[in-house]
Amino acid sequence: MITVVGTGTGAPLDAAALDAVRAAGLVVGARRHIDAAQLPPDTARVVMGPLAPALDAIEERLVKAEGVTDGGGVVVLASGDPGFFGIVRALAERFGPAALDVRPGVSSVATAFARVGLPWDDAVVVSAHGRDLRTAVNICRTHPKVAVLTGPGSGPAELGGELMRRTDTRVLVVASALGDPEHERVERVTPAEAAGRDWGAGVSVVLCLDEERALAPVRTVAGPRLSPSQWALDEAEFTHRDSMITKFEVRALALARLGPRTGDLVWDIGAGSGSVAVECARFGAAVVAVEKTADGVERVRANAAAHGVDIRAVHGAAPTVLSDLSDPDAVFIGGGGRELPAIVTACARRARRTVVVAMAAIDRVPAVRAALSGAGYDCDGVLLQSSRLAPLPGEVSRLAAANPVFLVWGTRPTSSLPEGVVE
Repeated sequence: MITVVGTGTGAPLDAAALDAVRAAGLVVGARRHIDAAQLPPDTARVVMGPLAPALDAIEERLVKAEGVTDGGGVVVLASGDPGFFGIVRALAERFGPAALDVRPGVSSVATAFARVGLPWDDAVVVSAHGRDLRTAVNICRTHPKVAVLTGPGSGPAELGGELMRRTDTRVLVVASALGDPEHERVERVTPAEAAGRDWGAGVSVVLCLDEERALAPVRTVAGPRLSPSQWALDEAEFTHRDSMITKFEVRALALARLGPRTGDLVWDIGAGSGSVAVECARFGAAVVAVEKTADGVERVRANAAAHGVDIRAVHGAAPTVLSDLSDPDAVFIGGGGRELPAIVTACARRARRTVVVAMAAIDRVPAVRAALSGAGYDCDGVLLQSSRLAPLPGEVSRLAAANPVFLVWGTRPTSSLPEGVVE
């Protein structure tokens, strides 16, 4: 049996945990955990560094202790709740869940939210420890309450540096040395303030909050908001100009090909009313809507506010303004005119997964396909022709044809995904 003891955020081990530690044949944990446990001199110990050697030492000890009933087991000491982004996953994968006796402590996330007096059943928790920071950044841009578990190179300064250029509604709560009565600090800072400081190695967790929305209604399901019950919303759900809006039939297929999800960044180029941007944001993606007209930018913002989502609206013309944006996972292009091939080429160089292009003019289809194929994408497309029911006198209906639209998409082959992208 492997007893996994969560040390919480600095609380002393209880009597049962101390008994397990002192009876163990092998104790595994960080140096500070082992020192605090005051082990008997003859207890074997492994100071946690790389995970693989520690797991090998545990397996070797279990083999030696097989059939022994008077002690000699293994105790693993871990911070916080070891089943929450902790070592329980690796242990269960290696030795099976039945071999574990897990005794959780209070997680750093729960403690951090407790320190600021907020519930966290509606929070999104993301780990940036040993992972690409971009996922945490995108989630912080999208959700009003996020806890980021930090790591070397992915701390408050790096997170703040990314967010300060992309949102002006977020506050960071940096929690350091949680549970240490002498050194614990919980500080509210702006992303810019976080970016300008050296936080050292003691940071436990960073909360990213939109404080105006930090108290959400009562929840039934914990975690991020559920995916929308409907999508491809009717055009009447959006403010738009003279029917200049991507029709819901086109949006339905475009969303299927874009695949927006929590942690993604999506560009909506030539956003117009921002209907595609809003729909992607409703699925949890971070979204940048690029629109060249000032009144269009205001419509995008109004539609985002009406649907309760965060969208960064950028006023400018593609492809010029794209150089200042972070690389997207997916791109929707709904405008462009004569610049369309250049826009598609620029987006295809940057997109990590897919580019979807909607156009009315058949003349532009070959150039778009050539741009996508030339960038190494697998290319496909369809002509969408639909007719909607329209009422006639006498309580009967006719079919009213909508303008045909070409939808062309390119998907980056898995073998050519940028480094660090996991599908």
